[in-house]
Amino acid sequence: MAAALAITLCAGCGADRAASAKSTYALGFVNGASTEFHTCLQKAVEGEATRRGVRVITANSKQDPKAELSNIENLIAQNVDAVIVQTVSTDALKADIAKAGAAKIPIFLTSVAPADTGSILGAVAVDLNQVGLLDASWVSNDAVGAPGTAAVIAGAPGAASDLLVKGFTDNLPKNIKVVASKPGMFNRAKAKAVAAAMIKEHPDLGYAFVANEDMAVGASEAFRSAGKGVKIVTVNGTDTGLAGIEDGRFAATVSNPASRLGQQAVENTISLLNSEPIDKIDYVAIDLITKIDLAQAPSYCLID
Repeated sequence: MAAALAITLCAGCGADRAASAKSTYALGFVNGASTEFHTCLQKAVEGEATRRGVRVITANSKQDPKAELSNIENLIAQNVDAVIVQTVSTDALKADIAKAGAAKIPIFLTSVAPADTGSILGAVAVDLNQVGLLDASWVSNDAVGAPGTAAVIAGAPGAASDLLVKGFTDNLPKNIKVVASKPGMFNRAKAKAVAAAMIKEHPDLGYAFVANEDMAVGASEAFRSAGKGVKIVTVNGTDTGLAGIEDGRFAATVSNPASRLGQQAVENTISLLNSEPIDKIDYVAIDLITKIDLAQAPSYCLID
């Protein structure tokens, strides 16, 4: 992963457990928040666990790194075979993995992967740099070399949002200048307020990168209320996002299906616990979606 995290921790955590396969497992799943992404991710984890006859115990950290560590400690106390973690902060992972490693319970990560893969059981990651790059490439192609301005409405500081933003800003062409950047905290109302302040300060704003589609709805409302046609590029490929592409509120999004991520996390965790020969670090396929690609967009969330 281009934006791999520099984490140096004990190697081989959980190796004793991986050596002996079991017919069934008890898995912990620590979710990071309750956005549409997190809700669909959990639904996929639970659905795939049920399909495979695996028990899963869930917890939610509510974007709090201290709660994340506490959730992992609670799952350790329940003697699960592995813990799948959608972290709220890449800085928190060191303590998380060390705590689980001391208990000989391996950690499997979703969305991100550390540079030191010896410290974890495995990961299903999203190349967040590539996600940002795809949105930046759309802006570059649209601008065709003309000077322009862009704003960034990030999610919550830390973990996925920082990597998404970096992927976007690092890959913008030199003719596009980022004039404003502020977190929307993965909240539509907050993002709307942030966008309203941005367009007031930068009335000629041309583009906006918004770190998820729910926030992008709020940003679009603010820009349109100000009478501005800011072109929004965003992330996830939810039904909301695809509707925004279809009706013109958004110019592009990057499809990153939470359903696929959750299913692969459970499948790969079980395979690695069984010492099967699979890639320790796996990646979810992503695609840039514009109006001409809508028919090919994959389902973001599992259908009940």
